[in-house]
Amino acid sequence: MSDLAVLGAGAWGTALAIHAARAGRRVTLWARDPALAAEMRAAGENRRRLPGAPFPPGLAVTSRAEEALAAPLALVALPMQPLRAVLATLPAALPPVILACKGLEADTALLPLEVLAEARPGLPAGVLSGPNFAHEVAAGLPAASVVASADAALCAAAQSLLSGPALRLYASEDVTGVQLGGAAKNVLAIAAGVAMGAGLGENARAALVTRGLAELSRLVVGLGGRAETAAGLSGLGDLLLTATGPGSRNTSLGLALGRGERLADILAGRSAVTEGVTTAAPLLRRAAAAGVELPVCAAVAALLEGRLDVPGAVRALLERPLRRE
Repeated sequence: MSDLAVLGAGAWGTALAIHAARAGRRVTLWARDPALAAEMRAAGENRRRLPGAPFPPGLAVTSRAEEALAAPLALVALPMQPLRAVLATLPAALPPVILACKGLEADTALLPLEVLAEARPGLPAGVLSGPNFAHEVAAGLPAASVVASADAALCAAAQSLLSGPALRLYASEDVTGVQLGGAAKNVLAIAAGVAMGAGLGENARAALVTRGLAELSRLVVGLGGRAETAAGLSGLGDLLLTATGPGSRNTSLGLALGRGERLADILAGRSAVTEGVTTAAPLLRRAAAAGVELPVCAAVAALLEGRLDVPGAVRALLERPLRRE
């Protein structure tokens, strides 16, 4: 029996499994694809998603979900859109779950824990979020993150299992604020990338990020969370990481859009998921239902949907009625 199950063998799930095993936990990493699981066992690393990050002792790989889930806690690191379908395929008996997913379900505009509550009702659960690039966590570079749950004991258990010499975990009960930070920052990072790619200058990027953070804070409060969560690791911290460099998939997509590339062409050249693309529209729907305006996110959604070009998006933001900050 392992100490921790990690479901999802993408870059982030693999990095979390490596980190936990390096911290002395017995970890089982589950890959949906049996061929990928066999490759990882043979190579001692995930060459498809996280090359150059060898597996430490204590990390096992399987494609059998029931084998992985013989653990007191499951960490689910899946892209947002297939989350519901994958949850439906898992065994009936599940341990408590920590979701390491960011975004909203496109069709329903539900957050990760809300999807889990519908797909597997009654399961003790929390969410992990924060400013973490997978390759840096796998390399053992210093980082911090936050685990949020209404269940204080589950938060404490997750902190104990996932903390290590290079990763400090904070606890929160504001599951709404933590999840919204992880969703909105990807959309806002696209805006920052567009500003860079279009040559709009550092002033424009700083303004977009700052006003984007204000949008996030309004949305968190509007949906019942705490404003201070938006200023924490899952809000400002993750936004700073994601919106300040081309190493971010969302920022790099914005860079390409700002240079005039077509969205379909950008996505066709990628194998990894760019969550901000599928998050923008449902985020706006959720905000509208709460009576919250998100001008920067709305401009990104219009760009992605082809309703505005970059100059039009800039005009739409700059010509808004003047107001107090």
